[in-house]
Amino acid sequence: MDELDELIEAYDHYFRDVYIFVLSLSRNEQIAEEITQETFYKAIKQIEQFRGDCKISVWLCQIAKNTYFTYIGKQRRFDPLQDQEETSGFNLEQKLIDQAEALNVHKVLHALNEPYKEVFMLRVFGELSFDHISQIFGRTESWARVTYHRARLRIQKLLMEDEQ
Repeated sequence: MDELDELIEAYDHYFRDVYIFVLSLSRNEQIAEEITQETFYKAIKQIEQFRGDCKISVWLCQIAKNTYFTYIGKQRRFDPLQDQEETSGFNLEQKLIDQAEALNVHKVLHALNEPYKEVFMLRVFGELSFDHISQIFGRTESWARVTYHRARLRIQKLLMEDEQ
């Protein structure tokens, strides 16, 4: 199977995953759909750059993330007042959007123990409700809320320790 056939198969297999990933970043279905389409277009054009040293899904999500941040950068140039809200305290969600901090958040997240890591990822990246998360684990909704809250606090603590 050559690289193009592999990409076509990846499109069929990973389109939904890439779309959900972009939707978790953008919180907008139309933007997520456009960025996902652009991601696969770029992947087809750049298939020769895929070295195979990571999963193709990881490569596609990296393209999607970069495409999304480019899109956001262009939007900010047209509307300089967008996203200039002053926030006080520690904002974990903002750190996930901030390209420079995203790697640090993912490193800390990767180091979390289960079930904290999975609950946090299902809630933030999968955008699942606490009810759905509780069903996945066969636990109560309250357990899912507490586990997510503890994971979030642990991530914030680790990130603040890294900043010092």
